[in-house]
Amino acid sequence: MKNWLPFLKSDPTVAVVRLAGMIAGSGRGALNDATLAPVFERAFSKGKPSAVALVINSPGGSPVQSSLIGARIRRLAEEKNVPVYAFVEDVAASGGYWLAAAADEIYADPSSVVGSIGVISASFGLDEFIRNYGIERRVYTAGQSKSMLDPFRPENPEDVARLKALLEDIHVNFKEHITTRRAGKLPQDKDLFTGEIWLGARAAELGLIDGIGHLQPKMKDLFGDKVRFRNYGVKRGLLSRFGAKMASDAVQGIEERAAFARFGL
Repeated sequence: MKNWLPFLKSDPTVAVVRLAGMIAGSGRGALNDATLAPVFERAFSKGKPSAVALVINSPGGSPVQSSLIGARIRRLAEEKNVPVYAFVEDVAASGGYWLAAAADEIYADPSSVVGSIGVISASFGLDEFIRNYGIERRVYTAGQSKSMLDPFRPENPEDVARLKALLEDIHVNFKEHITTRRAGKLPQDKDLFTGEIWLGARAAELGLIDGIGHLQPKMKDLFGDKVRFRNYGVKRGLLSRFGAKMASDAVQGIEERAAFARFGL
């Protein structure tokens, strides 16, 4: 019930947004800016929250979507003058850590996996496979780079060099984001941008997170025992709620499990 007496203070409220899964431009359950935009708008605006808490469990994914989501979090935090806290569950790696770094402070469990500040591109080479089965690949292009890294053709060193240059540029953007958001907290004598991962306690020692802590105890410590929590998330459609799946969802599920498995999860 709304308090109509202006001289009585209402209990502080923390808006909780759960960010779990792969970060991708599309796909059922994927984290992306388009689906999360209305969630963040409600979380930062409804009821004038004392803080927004991000609960993160993501092995990463699209660098573009990671950047878009992180930028949206920062814009709303500054516009609404609301502090943001991130809490890592199993993993905040690669793009997942990018999202965590959008918060003002990051906390994790002692066994949480944190880091993987790097960029990866993976594919297959199937040119010998189709050759052994007498299959001829026919590709016609206008522009010599249109078929770059075609998995059905032998690897071209020039294509590999171009890809590595692109990955390096993305890595530079990633490093700039982390060094800006964690300014003054990272050691100057250790390279944290090799793609290595750490558990919570070591990540705290390295300045990648601000400490060991869980959502409710930490928020009560900051805002008092009477703090209230409001949960916000993406609303699922009727078919999703009844467990309907398409072939693309199954493929995405396999990819997501593989991404989590890289960190032993």
